[in-house]
Amino acid sequence: MIEPVEASGAGGGDTPPPWAPDADLADVPLDRRTRRVFGTPAFFRLWLAQVVSATGDWLGLMAITALAAAVSRRAEGVAVGLVLGARVAPGFFLAPWAGVLVDRWDRKKVMITCDLARAAVMMSLPFVNSVPGLIVASFILEIFTLLWSPAKEASVPNLVPKSYLTSANSLSLMAAYGTFPLGAGLLIVFAKMAGWFADFSSLSPMHLDRLGLAFYFDALTFLVTALIVWRLPIHKAEREKINTNGRRFDPASTFRELKEGWHFIFINPVVRAVNIGMACSLIGGGMLIPLGPTFVREVLGAGEAGYGSVTFALGVGVAIGVITVSFVQSRVPKEWLFTGAMVLSGSALIGATSTSTLTPAVLLVAFMGIGAGTIYVLGLTLLHENVDDGLRGRVFTALYSLVRLCLLLAMAVGPFLSEGLDRLSNRVWDGRVAPFGFGVDVPGVRITLWLAGLIVLPAAALSSWSLRAGERRGVVIDLREELAELVDHRL
Repeated sequence: MIEPVEASGAGGGDTPPPWAPDADLADVPLDRRTRRVFGTPAFFRLWLAQVVSATGDWLGLMAITALAAAVSRRAEGVAVGLVLGARVAPGFFLAPWAGVLVDRWDRKKVMITCDLARAAVMMSLPFVNSVPGLIVASFILEIFTLLWSPAKEASVPNLVPKSYLTSANSLSLMAAYGTFPLGAGLLIVFAKMAGWFADFSSLSPMHLDRLGLAFYFDALTFLVTALIVWRLPIHKAEREKINTNGRRFDPASTFRELKEGWHFIFINPVVRAVNIGMACSLIGGGMLIPLGPTFVREVLGAGEAGYGSVTFALGVGVAIGVITVSFVQSRVPKEWLFTGAMVLSGSALIGATSTSTLTPAVLLVAFMGIGAGTIYVLGLTLLHENVDDGLRGRVFTALYSLVRLCLLLAMAVGPFLSEGLDRLSNRVWDGRVAPFGFGVDVPGVRITLWLAGLIVLPAAALSSWSLRAGERRGVVIDLREELAELVDHRL
């Protein structure tokens, strides 16, 4: 295990975490099954808050997308793109500053304020009937989400024992993405309910149609989440007192904290390895999102049902990876699992792209999903274990910014790269090569996905090097401390 190099630990300074024996939760009776799965009742309640919030997030995203298409009189695709773009743009410009604020403010108050603000925005959306209004609402929602998410992630190590961090991150991933079908199902339910409310003309000013009900329910989920968080033992991070020259807001001190966070991200070997691994894995695997339908249709010769099988296999693989890593993480070093999962994910993508039939492609995509789920869970766990409480907000906002950038880059560049390589392949090889006498079609989509898989493999080697450098540095620090103790003892 790599010990924190630039951090003083994952326990939040001198303040004992709530799961410590002398904390307030020590007197709370623990249900045996809850303790076995979630570690503490506090994290169980935080997980419930995340389930409720994520369900509302998916429901709200689908409802906003549908409303954007409905209110646009022309170019529905452009309207939807602009509204969704407003959910992405704040992360590129405001996320680093959001991390500084999360580390400076009381995280419980941040989360509650963000939930209440998002509930207010959702309550107003049934009355919005223009694309610019939806863009502004989406922008505001994303700003508060940028504050809520790192505040939640930074609080997790203070609510569960270190041995439960991997399981906690697995459960968080399930809550974040496993609630998508629930959100989609609720939208169908609200479509049925809207027919009942349509019979009451007096309720028409409240916009109780399918989308209006979805927005109101989403606002309710944020209020419930705020109530759950309000009862959680989340404490303000222990930090050194910042000299603000007597002012409530000092831009110079804020900039120093921002610089300190990014300096830590680049010099800490564990944080550097996680960022490299997750970023490059998303660049590689993210290209499968826009290029998957084309690959299934042109290379595998399958239709929509075939693409459904591929996406289902990817989801099943992610679930298997998330569950499996929770059981094996105590037996195998997390650093080995993290880089090994990157090798598995990249190799499986290359293998799936090299096939020409659906069945082996589905199987290999499932293995890719296993690697992707493992990378996500262990990446967050390594950050939780190796980043000091006073820096977690900045580290996680930087990670989220990098993840968004790489995913957007993959989705935007992938189709253009595929088209360009397709023209090059037809011009140079006539779209087909025959190495060792075996004919292989090389359309642009296949070459692009090969390159996507190849990106992940060197990144795995680079992450492994960074993690080994951290181990060597940790050994040197331990030897220096032992030598200093020996000298003091002799004196």
